[in-house]
Amino acid sequence: MYFILLSFAAQKDRLAEFLEGHKAWLQQGFEDGVFLAAGSMTDGEGGAILAVGESEEALAGRVAQDPFVTGGVVEPEIIGVAPTMMDPRLDFLRAGE
Repeated sequence: MYFILLSFAAQKDRLAEFLEGHKAWLQQGFEDGVFLAAGSMTDGEGGAILAVGESEEALAGRVAQDPFVTGGVVEPEIIGVAPTMMDPRLDFLRAGE
């Protein structure tokens, strides 16, 4: 399981220019079954995505294709998480273990 943090970068003012491409990129991640949740950070400094089902290398390649990343709007950080405790409602996430 991975958390992808997309923190606004120097080109933040160009967000509107890349927004539709970013939305299409997100939609593709959901359709591929890799993205489980995505949204804005509550501090207004970017966004975050919960991802599963790909290696970190494959996920890094996917993130590198985000128009926000290629356009310099955000700087990505991929954080791998190996849960040791999880609410039973999230047992479906254990299927890939």
